[in-house]
Amino acid sequence: MGPIEFTGDRFAIGDVRLLAPILPSKVLAVGRNYAEHAAELGNEVPVRPLIFLKPSTSVIGTHDVIRLPADSERVEHEAELALVVGKVAKDVPRERAHEVIFGYTCANDVTARDQQRADGQFTRAKGYDSFCPIGPWIETTFDPSAVRVQALVNGQPKQDGNTRDMVFDIATLVSFMSHVMTLVPGDVILTGTPEGVGPIVDGDTVTIAIEGIGELTNPVRSR
Repeated sequence: MGPIEFTGDRFAIGDVRLLAPILPSKVLAVGRNYAEHAAELGNEVPVRPLIFLKPSTSVIGTHDVIRLPADSERVEHEAELALVVGKVAKDVPRERAHEVIFGYTCANDVTARDQQRADGQFTRAKGYDSFCPIGPWIETTFDPSAVRVQALVNGQPKQDGNTRDMVFDIATLVSFMSHVMTLVPGDVILTGTPEGVGPIVDGDTVTIAIEGIGELTNPVRSR
């Protein structure tokens, strides 16, 4: 995660395939970090960050296909701002959290909601291959304090939130997580989803749009 060096080469966006901008050693996520999202699922707002992991094998890039598992009857989109860790971080004070952040990107914390409820925990429901689209790129000059986070399904708005409504802000999340486990360069942190999560089905196209970053778009298909 050193300095960025530009080659000077230029390509038309239609002539290239954008891969996921990073393949992390781990994806850390936080549940119920928007009060209205917690309420729509019938949950209380946690008193401390509710964190969980998604495997690196769940990561895909923009325009890659989200594959629906055959044994889930309800898979849902979750629009999220994601951050990418740029330095080894352990026990980071909240006031220094910004020093370990490389940049920000869009993410979709795809979830098999029926399995999440059945299991009582998140691993299976959120861990399928293709269940963590991130991209389309990493924005390294970005203020995350009050930006719009949206999800659109087939062009229709489904989620429309703002990061200023987070229960725990980004500095708090980075500090908390670094006191639990060591963060390494390239790790991705998903910061929670606003209200409006809903189903995606075979044939849909879901777009996560974050003000100041761009759009992450993925088709949805049955396995």
